[in-house]
Amino acid sequence: MRFPRDRETDPNHFYFVDFERHNSEIASFHLDRLLGFRRAPPVVGRLLNMTSEIYAITDDDILKTFFVSPANNLCFHGKCSYYCDTSHAICGHPDTLEGSFAVFLPSKEVAPRKSWRHPWRRSYHKRRKAKWELNDDYCSDIRRTPPYNKGRRLPDLMDMAILDFFIGNMDRHHYETFLTFGNNSSPLHLDHGRGFGKTRYDELSILAPLYQCCLLRRSTLRRLLGLHNGAEPLSSQMRRSLARDPLNPVLVEGHLEALDRRLHIVLEVVRECVGQRTADEVIILDDA
Repeated sequence: MRFPRDRETDPNHFYFVDFERHNSEIASFHLDRLLGFRRAPPVVGRLLNMTSEIYAITDDDILKTFFVSPANNLCFHGKCSYYCDTSHAICGHPDTLEGSFAVFLPSKEVAPRKSWRHPWRRSYHKRRKAKWELNDDYCSDIRRTPPYNKGRRLPDLMDMAILDFFIGNMDRHHYETFLTFGNNSSPLHLDHGRGFGKTRYDELSILAPLYQCCLLRRSTLRRLLGLHNGAEPLSSQMRRSLARDPLNPVLVEGHLEALDRRLHIVLEVVRECVGQRTADEVIILDDA
């Protein structure tokens, strides 16, 4: 891992330059299940021996990126578009490394997927804002735009926004669906490496789909209320779920406590929506 569990996102960093965290991928899978979505492929953590499990079997291009650090630890940086250089290397202790492993999705030859640009995508620019950040009535345009004008897709994005808010993920630029099912397929919940970076700060703009559209499935609301009013807090359920992972503790206590606080915030947003409109307008049946 690049840094300890308790290292938080640098407040001076933009969301698009934040490092990715393997423990965020693990925790997001567990949270996705607890929220009742079950749209994230299973992810598990484990310890790797870099010498026998990576260096000994990898190809020449990756081999060239291995080196021994001044602290005598085995490091590599791989090949990618960003952060693949010596100054951003991943190092073992001395060659033991934590990692997260996700279940492989079927190949695109077997089960083709379609990538969609997320309507609430951020600008990925230091000075520009996205359209939704400048227009409070942005959702009215989205409601008239296929595939969000009918079927399940728009409610699915509300669920995705809630998951992203819980984990603090601002990096949702695209999402994927299985092509075979057309617009009746739920989006896959993938790529959560930039979550769980802040324990004390809640990024409310992640909930923009929810508070701009004021739309939520009845089953999602029922699950959120059950977690809020139940005998066992969400933080406790999450702690118990993560205890089964080989890399437990996956999250520091601050991130677990933040889940309870953010659950209350989500329900407050829903309450405000119902106050502005009517419950029948905001809370929809699951087949809507």
